[in-house]
Amino acid sequence: MPTGACRASSDAPDATHCVQAGFFRRAAPRERSASSGGSEVHDVTRLGAPSWWGQQRNRQLALIVCFLLPSLVIFFLYRVLPLGWNVVLSFQSWSPLRPAQWIGFEHYVEMWEYDDVFWIALKNTLIFIAASPLAIAAALGIALLVNSDLKGASIYRTIVFLSYPLMAIAVGIIWRWMYDERGGIINYALRSSGLTDKPIGFLQDFDWALPSVIFAEVWQILGFYMIILLTGLQSIPQNLYEAARIDGAPAWARFLRITVPMLRPSLFLCVVVGILNSFSSFDLVYIMTNGGPGHATELLITHIYKAGFVQTKFDYAAALTVVQFALLVGLTFVANKAAGGNAGAVERD
Repeated sequence: MPTGACRASSDAPDATHCVQAGFFRRAAPRERSASSGGSEVHDVTRLGAPSWWGQQRNRQLALIVCFLLPSLVIFFLYRVLPLGWNVVLSFQSWSPLRPAQWIGFEHYVEMWEYDDVFWIALKNTLIFIAASPLAIAAALGIALLVNSDLKGASIYRTIVFLSYPLMAIAVGIIWRWMYDERGGIINYALRSSGLTDKPIGFLQDFDWALPSVIFAEVWQILGFYMIILLTGLQSIPQNLYEAARIDGAPAWARFLRITVPMLRPSLFLCVVVGILNSFSSFDLVYIMTNGGPGHATELLITHIYKAGFVQTKFDYAAALTVVQFALLVGLTFVANKAAGGNAGAVERD
């Protein structure tokens, strides 16, 4: 029989055998319906053992679950569960010496109407967050210089990044010594250059304390921002810049039309890290000023610590934690919307 021909079997008139391109196909088994007198024909589907592809997929799924399950359990026990307990505790009056009593929104009313330190801490935290774009802009400038044909760029990159691996406690001690009124190197340089006649109390003055702490924070995180942005710059295809040069686009147009849009995921990551860092800068502030002088450098995180572990008001500290978490989620959502709504998404071909 020639290839591609089909013939009907004489002993099975309802079955068709086709031979095409060397493959042998046979119609699925069929059975006659007894209810219709044998005139209606139905296909019979047999449920056999799972295919090789199904077995492989099940193995891969089991392997993924085995790898993810420990991390998910730890995340639930140390993140989700404490957060849920804080939410419940914020609506209760509780201490280790007495049972919990439901009081509704009293802690939030106290926070809103009577806690002046809360508003100072909130303002200082927002100022910390507002300083992040300045740090990101400085890091972007350094990344652009390092990514150019600058001689010794690798040395400058290493010097800038060296501050990031340092522990925040060590950074706080270093900058507290540098800001010292009597033996600090900054005051010594200012007096030697004739810029001031008397030493400046950077950490003792109400006007200087917060900017001084923010500068130390920016100094530590600047290297991380620079590495993230440098990685983003090196991932931009160079043919885009070449095409723009051929079209006569100036340097500022190439920066605004190519560099900034292509760096959007990296910029968004830096903004999120800056927000998270502003909400978790407890150790640096605690070492340098402990929230002082007065409450000039008080942050939400230090206010939560003092409410819980100094004043032993764990229920009120839980309410402060809930407010801080809600503010963190809200600011991250706003940053994502400002970045286009899908910042950090992986584009698929």
